[in-house]
Amino acid sequence: MNKAQELHNLGQSLWLDNITREILDNGTLRRYIDEFSVTGLTSNPTIFDEAIGNSAAYDEGIRDKAKAGKSGEALFMELALEDLRRAADLFRPVFDATDGVDGWVSMEVSPLLANDTLGSIDAAARIYGQGAVPNLYVKIPGTPAGVPAIEESIFNGVPINVTLLFSREQYIAAAEAYLRGIERRIAARRDPRVASVASLFVSRWDKAVSDKAPPDLRNRLGIAIAGRTYRAYRELLASPRWRKLAQAGARPQRLLWGSTGTKDPKAPDTLYVEALAAPDTIDTMPEKTLRAFAEHGEIKGLMPEDGGDAEAALARFAKAGIDTDALAIQLQRDGARAFVKSWQELMTRIAEKSDALAHAG
Repeated sequence: MNKAQELHNLGQSLWLDNITREILDNGTLRRYIDEFSVTGLTSNPTIFDEAIGNSAAYDEGIRDKAKAGKSGEALFMELALEDLRRAADLFRPVFDATDGVDGWVSMEVSPLLANDTLGSIDAAARIYGQGAVPNLYVKIPGTPAGVPAIEESIFNGVPINVTLLFSREQYIAAAEAYLRGIERRIAARRDPRVASVASLFVSRWDKAVSDKAPPDLRNRLGIAIAGRTYRAYRELLASPRWRKLAQAGARPQRLLWGSTGTKDPKAPDTLYVEALAAPDTIDTMPEKTLRAFAEHGEIKGLMPEDGGDAEAALARFAKAGIDTDALAIQLQRDGARAFVKSWQELMTRIAEKSDALAHAG
């Protein structure tokens, strides 16, 4: 048994933070499921931009769809959902065996909608309907405009992966949106079982303060923020408000660790995976990090439910002049802008490929 399988057996879901047509075609994803206990995956505009730009695997699909009159976002959505349906089928046995707790894939709404509540609600419903598989999450960022879209989408019965969360406060806002959506469903006599995950991004914290943090605090901020957020997650699951919903049949919104690849070349490549080992959570990893952990990772113990030394570490960062509240807002804004940039590059790439392939064939 490798370390990835051991981590899975401790109660944490391991998801792949990647999808390409190549890993579907050549059996790599199937192997990750069999050998590393991978039970889901996530995607984002950057992942698809790199997949389509660095491979000829999509050329035939782009050419055929362009000839059929498709372009831009509509063409991309068909391409992406083709991949995600195939991946969803591979995870369907896990989805069925866990009664919908695990075995999910994720597709993001257009990043151009990060500040558009109504547009996000419409897009989420459209993507979920077009996906036509039960184990598809639609990703909506936990921005101020995204939070009401999350609530409304949950009320509409659309499974939501809340993305771009960077702090306990942003997580709580997303969690409360989920609770409100479920409470409204119960009041309307609808099925309260609508799945959701809340994705906290971790390593970007340390990259942001790499030139500001004291040497003894290097690569510790993301883990401290995660510890603080994990405590809030556990407190919410123990709250009377949640217990009431659980008794009515609702499922908990699971906490997901995102951005768990190590960005500092001087730090261990399994740093975040080892620190974030926690039952009833999900760790979504890049392929490189997944393979590294399976090969030489260590399970050094589970995250303390009370956050451990997170608050003491955060107090030291504050003393060093790092304002984590302001930085959380900035990281979310920067993350949203980065996805917009990837989206625009992706649309340009698809337009150029469509034109070239249509004229070539």
